[in-house]
Amino acid sequence: MNEELISYAPDFPSEEWSPRDRELLEPFATNLDGFVSVLRNLPPELVGALCSRASRAADSLVRVLLKEYIYPIVDGEDKKLAQELLDTIAFLKAHGFKNILNNQRAQAFYAKWLSQYGDDSIAQMTGTHLSFWGLSQVAVKFVQDQRVGLEPIEKSTRYVNFGNKPGGKYLYYVPKPDLERLGVLDEYRRTMDFLFDTYVALLPKLMVWLKENFKDKESILEKKAFDTLRGLLPSATLTQVAFRGNAQAWEYLINRTARHSLGELRWVAQAVKKELDEEIPSLLLRLQDEKSQEYQHYLAGRPKRVREALDEERIDVPFETVSSPTVHPPIFSDETLTSHGQTKQVDRTSPHSSGLDRKDGRVKLVEWDPEAELKIIAGILFTETHCSWETALTAARDMGAEKREAMLKSYIGDRPARWYKIGRAFENSYLRFEITMNIGSYRDLHRHRMMTQDRQRFSTYHGFDVPGEIKEAGLQKPFEEAMEKAAGLFKKLEAKDIDLAQYVVPMAYRIRFYQWQNFRQVFWETELRTISQGHPDYRYVEQEKYRLVKEKFPTLAAAMQVDMNDYHLPRRGTEERIEAKEKDLIEKLGKKKRQ
Repeated sequence: MNEELISYAPDFPSEEWSPRDRELLEPFATNLDGFVSVLRNLPPELVGALCSRASRAADSLVRVLLKEYIYPIVDGEDKKLAQELLDTIAFLKAHGFKNILNNQRAQAFYAKWLSQYGDDSIAQMTGTHLSFWGLSQVAVKFVQDQRVGLEPIEKSTRYVNFGNKPGGKYLYYVPKPDLERLGVLDEYRRTMDFLFDTYVALLPKLMVWLKENFKDKESILEKKAFDTLRGLLPSATLTQVAFRGNAQAWEYLINRTARHSLGELRWVAQAVKKELDEEIPSLLLRLQDEKSQEYQHYLAGRPKRVREALDEERIDVPFETVSSPTVHPPIFSDETLTSHGQTKQVDRTSPHSSGLDRKDGRVKLVEWDPEAELKIIAGILFTETHCSWETALTAARDMGAEKREAMLKSYIGDRPARWYKIGRAFENSYLRFEITMNIGSYRDLHRHRMMTQDRQRFSTYHGFDVPGEIKEAGLQKPFEEAMEKAAGLFKKLEAKDIDLAQYVVPMAYRIRFYQWQNFRQVFWETELRTISQGHPDYRYVEQEKYRLVKEKFPTLAAAMQVDMNDYHLPRRGTEERIEAKEKDLIEKLGKKKRQ
């Protein structure tokens, strides 16, 4: 790897392995000593289960593979099964998976096909799983901005304590070469440490307050504490993320990051290429071409070209911000909350009853199609007849209100649950929402793919949110001090490098973005993100989107299954239901094996 780019790798110790660990892991991970690794030679069900652990595991996924899947077998009571696994590992080490299945022939085919036809459909048919152990929020969001072909699952701020110090350091990214060049390295480290120190100091204090006010299990209260304080974590916070991607998507990711202004992303490009060359080298050959090099410069130069055009043409875009800060009152469950024997009534007339001030205009419907209902009905008619689109749309326009409603009801049918997906006809009309929300909760909505979604850079311009629990627990002052300290460094860095400044922005600060989505995606997202287990901040956003849709399109909104209740915590009994569901699935799987 380029020596300059090595200095942009995460600044904390990689995993330490015993000789036995290495012996058992080498056939299944391409890189035991770095931060990026391809997971290979594993059954699909196992690698899927392993990657799903990325959201809650404190250890790296490779460590999880060893601790939870390999050692329980090789050191377990079933000696025959243990020996079979050891024999498989020895066989893979001796011969290599590629040699066993004559993989060279497949590689030659891909190289020939791509050179003759350049057919990306071939690259879409082959993919692999990649694990990142230590990537900043700035880098992760840039990677996840790529909507198609990459499927991510990221470490959750709800289930994992980010206050630990592996190797004596908090888990935050340090772009050392750039900070040294700007003379702010020491100030950056002090500010990051201050944010994490505040997070660590407030966790036990908030837990005391939660235990005094709620009777829920400690495991639930702990998740609530992590959720409440995640706003203190800077965008430099290092996270674990796993991706499943096809070769075309990996190629595009490398092209997007190879010439980026941020050194971390340039490091990502080289680290990803190095590991993928161990697994799918023939599918990445085009990256060496001059055309790919030119394409990388083109992609990286786009933001600079736009900024230069704004300056040259003297285009003055008004700067709009949102006031800071906003304190959210605690969110209570159902109509009342039982707190150590005392019942408290929830005031639903308060503008804060959904967690954010409804009057602040942070969720806006800025564009919609007045003929949305007609175009959806035209989509229904088009597929069930042999008429043209124009004829179908004319027929929809000629229908009376009662007939249109009857047509929609017949199409939607008896939909008993949200996972009964609405039909494709609802993709024939779009809405544009402009949303301003804190970065912590934005990370959840950012995962939705089937839409056009774009954002502004992480900044401190739109203010920050203070969870109501922080105020009620008497912790607002240190929380706001941490926000202000970060804002000071942000302004200093932004004057020199607008991309680099993003690292210091805590997740409590707000980001502005838009969603351009069709009605089918609106149904899916609002119904999914308002379930009781969701975070109050993004539940509010989705509830507001539903209200706005209902104002414009009451007939369509009537079919949406949106939960408009408020919950301070995941609904009581959720964990028990999950355990019961897991038990049922295990029993069904056991019966299938016995058949």
